[in-house]
Amino acid sequence: MRGGAGRGGDFQAPAPLLTCRALAVFLSLQAPWLRSGPGRCEALAARACLVAVNPARGPGPRGARSGKIFHNLMERKDFETWLDNISVTFLSLTDLQKNETLDHLISLSGAVQLRHLSNNLETLLKRDFLKLLPLELSFYLLKWLDPQTLLTCCLVSKQWNKVISACTEVWQTACKNLGWQIDDSVQDALHWKKVYLKAILRMKQLEDHEAFETSSLIGHSARVYALYYKDGLLCTGSDDLSAKLWDVSTGQCVYGIQTHTCAAVKFDEQKLVTGSFDNTVACWEWSSGARTQHFRGTRGGWVALFKVFSVDYNDELDILVSGSADFTVKVWALSAGTCLNTLTGHTEWVTKVVLQKCKVKSLLHSPGDYILLSADKYEIKIWPIGREINCKCLKTLSVSEDRSICLQPRLHFDGKYIVCSSALGLYQWDFASYDILRVIKTPEIANLALLGFGDIFALLFDNRYLYIMDLRTESLISRWPLPEYRKSKRGSSFLAGEASWLNGLDGHNDTGLVFATSMPDHSIHLVLWKEHG
Repeated sequence: MRGGAGRGGDFQAPAPLLTCRALAVFLSLQAPWLRSGPGRCEALAARACLVAVNPARGPGPRGARSGKIFHNLMERKDFETWLDNISVTFLSLTDLQKNETLDHLISLSGAVQLRHLSNNLETLLKRDFLKLLPLELSFYLLKWLDPQTLLTCCLVSKQWNKVISACTEVWQTACKNLGWQIDDSVQDALHWKKVYLKAILRMKQLEDHEAFETSSLIGHSARVYALYYKDGLLCTGSDDLSAKLWDVSTGQCVYGIQTHTCAAVKFDEQKLVTGSFDNTVACWEWSSGARTQHFRGTRGGWVALFKVFSVDYNDELDILVSGSADFTVKVWALSAGTCLNTLTGHTEWVTKVVLQKCKVKSLLHSPGDYILLSADKYEIKIWPIGREINCKCLKTLSVSEDRSICLQPRLHFDGKYIVCSSALGLYQWDFASYDILRVIKTPEIANLALLGFGDIFALLFDNRYLYIMDLRTESLISRWPLPEYRKSKRGSSFLAGEASWLNGLDGHNDTGLVFATSMPDHSIHLVLWKEHG
């Protein structure tokens, strides 16, 4: 520019490249929030206005204006001065005047300028923050979104899908919120997204009552009363004087031996222990079917037994315990078959005995100590069976001092908590303090019985349905219809199957047996997890 604009000097039109830059400057002036750096505003404020340059002149061929035009290119320094001068005035215009100025500039622009304008507008108006932000900040922002929104965001672009799928913590948290177990050592983010998708499918199946399927085991010829499940195998004891061991996955009978009438059973790979209504306890060998032990005698003579409702044993302690209708718990030498002690104090039939290692410390016991729990209609008694045979009751638990509330014969003890169901709901005791931690009430459904209890879920049932409760919210999240079955007040004709999923699903433990019950036609009705498909 040899003469300043508006000073009567000669005007030189900018080259196309410089015109593109001028357009970019005005775009930035129109969107001040896109400018970078605090000093840029001050720099732009020193620029002059475009309309100061002969606004009366209109467009001509290739952007030429009528009037005095020099054909030599404007020098870089002169262009900078020109651009500064018009910018100052442009900033002082109203929005309407700015829009008219931009319209005029666009009308003067050729294809090169319009293409440049299009490219810059997309950059200025559409900012991909997931692409521009550091990965750590992107992950922090994503953690505030719910999983369903995250899945929708994955559809925005490949870049978004890549970033969102790589956020391990987001998907781990989403899985935890669904009640799934998380292995923090697995840091493969895509793995956890897949786990979440699998989890959301399984939880929807539970909500829609489509997570289970049913099957039957047929083989007994009389009432089946005793059931016990372990590691994919189900043992059944019947009034037909037999006990059978079934492979639940195939429905095949693995062993079948002749026994007495079974009221309670427990087994391992080599042996079967049975408690009977014929007032005896016996041990049987699976491979030969032979009775290896008959628990009736002591060193001084014979012990009179009543109907036996529950048995449990521990090979490490070489101890077997039984609860019966004479209101006592008897402690036996497992290998010798002799009665070592009779524990008294109950005033009702002892319908459940449980041997378990303690996992918490208190004034009365330490982690690793063996504990015996015995339950009747009103009370649960705690015995330190691992310390000495001639033990005394450590504590008696009940839900009402006046015995107005009965306990159901279903008892859960994992070494940390004791859980039992009653007419008022589920009672949970802390084993370290013996305090009642909570009472889970379900007023909308009466007479729910406990089958299994874990960290996340509980398995319950009544006469019509099998229920799953989310213990975090104490709400029922699923139910499954049950056929009419032979009920037992002593709770031996139905049981829960696999229990690990009650502490949280993990994508692998939702398989196998969920529930089994005996039927009036002497068959066994099974409820099984349905495969994901």
